[in-house]
Amino acid sequence: MIQGLVQLFIFQALGELVSKFVLPFIPGPVLGLVWLLAYLIVRGHVPSSIDGVGSAILQHLGLLFIPASVGVVLYLPLLQANAWAISAALVVSVLATIAVSAGLLKLLTPKE
Repeated sequence: MIQGLVQLFIFQALGELVSKFVLPFIPGPVLGLVWLLAYLIVRGHVPSSIDGVGSAILQHLGLLFIPASVGVVLYLPLLQANAWAISAALVVSVLATIAVSAGLLKLLTPKE
C-alpha cells in the first residue's frame, strides 16, 4: 500500500512541478492525473499497488465531502440571501452545458 501511495504522490509532485514552472494556468493535481493516465495507458494495466490505494480511498470518499458541508453551513445565511441568483446561475449553466454537449456531439458524430 505504501508503494502505491508513493507512486501517486510522485505523479502529484510531478504535476505540481510542471504547473509551477511550465504551465502555471493548469493546476498541479490535474497535470499529475494526466501524467498518471499516460503512465497507465503505456503500461496497459493498473498495478496492484495503485489499485489497492485507489480502492481504499474510494471506500472513504464520503469523508471528502465534510469540508464542503461545513462551508455550506458556515455560509448558510449568505446562501439564503442569494438563493434566487444561485439557483438561476445553476439552471442556466446546466442548460448551457447540455446545449454545448449536444451541439458538439452533433458536430462530431459522423453522418451516415
